[in-house]
Amino acid sequence: MNLPEGKKIYFASDNHLGAPTTEKSFPREQKFVKWLDEVKEDAAAIFLLGDLFDFWFEYKTVVPKGFTRTLGKLAEITDAGIPVYYFVGNHDLWMNGYFEEELNIPVFHKPQEFTFNNTTFLIGHGDGLGPGDKGYKRMKKVFTNPVAKWFFRWLHPDLGVKLAQYLSVKNKLISGDEDVTFLGEDNEWLVQYCKRKLETKHTDYFVFGHRHLPMEIKLNDNSNYTNLGDWIVHYTYAVFDGEEMKLEKYKEE
Repeated sequence: MNLPEGKKIYFASDNHLGAPTTEKSFPREQKFVKWLDEVKEDAAAIFLLGDLFDFWFEYKTVVPKGFTRTLGKLAEITDAGIPVYYFVGNHDLWMNGYFEEELNIPVFHKPQEFTFNNTTFLIGHGDGLGPGDKGYKRMKKVFTNPVAKWFFRWLHPDLGVKLAQYLSVKNKLISGDEDVTFLGEDNEWLVQYCKRKLETKHTDYFVFGHRHLPMEIKLNDNSNYTNLGDWIVHYTYAVFDGEEMKLEKYKEE
């Protein structure tokens, strides 16, 4: 993609709408919708890097209740011809067509490469990448197993969603959430993942979420790692203007 004059690429992640309750997350949802409304004015594309919801599971004919304003705004944006791309996170692994069919938003389950103005990006949520985190990696294999998903689908949505929401908040092994303090470059698994990728292929920008911690780290003279932070505490996002990438904090006007 070559960016038209004055257009930008926007990136955001980790809203966890519905946590700790739908009522308590509602002001955060309103703030995020307002941000979407503002950035659509000069957006060439918007990338959402996962965990938009604290829990999301698509039954054949049912999706979780709520989030109407967010879903409606995303539909408005794609209807206007602005592409939106979604990467599943560890809290919304179970997407299966709803975003594509209802919102015209492609959904990715693994990191993907993109090129904007001859600048290369590797983009993803970030869970389960890099060394370590073996407990979560084993759990993710269970969650993404077709048989396990089939059994869960037989739970009534009122029971299944309630159970999953409880575990999402209470069990950190299941959720995959990590310590949100900076661990140092040698201990940040996503930094190590990016450095290993650079051993075989150059990438200008690695962009991930998951850590809930805004980070901009220079990996070498020509490559950078950006973690988007979250929309719970930091309200941070990244923007690429065709020449450089910046991490910014949303402040309501």
